[in-house]
Amino acid sequence: MKQINIGSDSLRHALLWIGLPLLVGLMFASSITRPVVGVIRLDDAIHAYSARSMIAQIEYAIEHPEIRAVVLALDSPGGTVVDTEAIYMELTRLREKKPVVTAVNGMSASGAYYLSANTDYIYAKPTSLVGNVGVIGYLPSTPFIFEDIISTGPYKLWGAPRDSDMRQIEMIKQGFYEAVILGRGERLRIGPETLLRGQIWIGTEALHIGVIDELGTETDAANKAADIANVAHFDVIDLGTMVDLPPSSTEFFIQSPQGIRLPYPNKAGIYMLYIPPLPVQE
Repeated sequence: MKQINIGSDSLRHALLWIGLPLLVGLMFASSITRPVVGVIRLDDAIHAYSARSMIAQIEYAIEHPEIRAVVLALDSPGGTVVDTEAIYMELTRLREKKPVVTAVNGMSASGAYYLSANTDYIYAKPTSLVGNVGVIGYLPSTPFIFEDIISTGPYKLWGAPRDSDMRQIEMIKQGFYEAVILGRGERLRIGPETLLRGQIWIGTEALHIGVIDELGTETDAANKAADIANVAHFDVIDLGTMVDLPPSSTEFFIQSPQGIRLPYPNKAGIYMLYIPPLPVQE
């Protein structure tokens, strides 16, 4: 007479009904992309190439839903006005979809601070250099006549009278100020006279006057960005590794005859740029 093992069959059925859904769940979980906090780095002046790189990374962050928040890691003296504004506008698009937090490493000066002001929160280290709100310009030389050039108007060669550059600089300065006020709001604890002196502050001073929000690192910035995005567990990815750009073929700064890079841009124009004082030569 054949003995039927009812207990063994019941155990197999139980394991099947418990184990199969568990296995399917594990397979499904492994296919779910873990949330990401993307890092966009600027370790250079702001110019055409660095702006293209940053904008490409911003667009990548916008287009990829797994990137839930972004850290803007800065060590920059600023740069050209037009490239700074281009990045600023793309940051505005990004912030409409995802939080952005700044982490100032060495410096966020002039145009770089213009970008920082367009983020949700700003961290800096105690000795980071922050601020330098304002504009500089290389004015054109006094117009003179080229005997071998014929032009159809007095400003065809120069574009505008000399005093128009001063008006443009003043307008850009005012726009810079308004961008900072828009971004910092009531957190800013200094008036326009102090802000527009072009002063650069270390992190501890910047915190005291509301130019930044907190002293901290990139890790703190990533945690803050994730917190604003309501993400508890996340990976951190450098978005510079996710976009492909050719190397820059031009130098932004002037090179001395000895091959030393000087802190001056190599083209005349209007800049949101911090130029540190050079040592006086006897």
